[in-house]
Amino acid sequence: MSEFDPERGFGVYVHWPYCARICPYCDFNVYAAKARDTAPLFDAILKDLDGWRARTGEREVASIFLGGGTPSLMSGEQVSRLIAHIGSLWRVAPGAEITLEANPDDVARFAEFADAGVNRLSLGVQSLDDERLKFLGRTHSAGQALAALDVARGKFRSISIDMIYAVPGQSLDEWRRELARALSLGADHLSLYELSIEPGAAFFQAVKRKSWSPASDDEAADLFEITQAMTEGAGLPAYEISNHARGPEHRSVHNGIYWKCGDWAGVGPGAHGRLMIGAKRWAVEAAEKPGAYLQQVNTKGIGWSVVDELDTVGQARERVAMGLRVVEGFAVSDVEALRLKLNAENVGHLAALGFLLVRDGRVVLTPEGRLRADRIAAEIAP
Repeated sequence: MSEFDPERGFGVYVHWPYCARICPYCDFNVYAAKARDTAPLFDAILKDLDGWRARTGEREVASIFLGGGTPSLMSGEQVSRLIAHIGSLWRVAPGAEITLEANPDDVARFAEFADAGVNRLSLGVQSLDDERLKFLGRTHSAGQALAALDVARGKFRSISIDMIYAVPGQSLDEWRRELARALSLGADHLSLYELSIEPGAAFFQAVKRKSWSPASDDEAADLFEITQAMTEGAGLPAYEISNHARGPEHRSVHNGIYWKCGDWAGVGPGAHGRLMIGAKRWAVEAAEKPGAYLQQVNTKGIGWSVVDELDTVGQARERVAMGLRVVEGFAVSDVEALRLKLNAENVGHLAALGFLLVRDGRVVLTPEGRLRADRIAAEIAP
């Protein structure tokens, strides 16, 4: 049976749920910041980390990721205290990746975040076109995003920028021009996402009302193929379906833990985590609403509200689904270690169609297969 494998990594994810404004495409667990007193939530997150430490035992932290929401709304002092508290509970690996997601609007705090120990900044640019930024509900302009990127240079070991494509009315040539401009900015990492219409987001209702129509599957596929070709040509090839890096040293260590099915502590409202204890693997989720989270932490000593044990089939399916996302694919032995087997007939069929390859004991998606990753994972998993 399985037990925690240090090679898969251990990380800490902190979810800061507040945003100055909730974007209409977002279905994350977020809330309007308004004039809230955030001290009680911050204290609860620290206490939740204590609860996780009691359950994980000794671990080496490979990455800390402050996400949200908008963690750049936190003060530099709060970020510093969070990182120090994590370091007091676990051994933080030398040179561990410490990422903070930031909006360009919060550029005034970038120096504070760097001083606090953040060494990787993930900047939510989303678009370099002001009209598209308005459509996406962003509060910054393209000029502000570029200025924030300039301020970030030199302060962080690695800088990533997020962009969204397949916005309604966006032509192939428009995306080519916008992506070319993004690639010229010199960022170390790009996360490039197709605009998705999620049930919990405001855009879902807009599409339901037929206010506008999302890109068709064919249009989205064309945009994806353009994205792959241009990023590869610029020296930032895809290492995962939506992520591109200027060399292995700039790949996201934290996301790598997810894709390798490692363990991570997830704290903050609605945060998810994974934990191996002995031979059992647990999928946990913190209470979603800040008030419920506070109550859960203060009464139970940990934010967990949903705790599910993943059986071997669940673990295998997770290893397949996550492993297929990266260009190296996953090792067949990852599944066989759980005393299970892939669906050989479907693997053979999909290989014949040109959607995947089996080489050196690994299952790898072809570029055509990456467009169908979720469906392929479901078809080949035990």
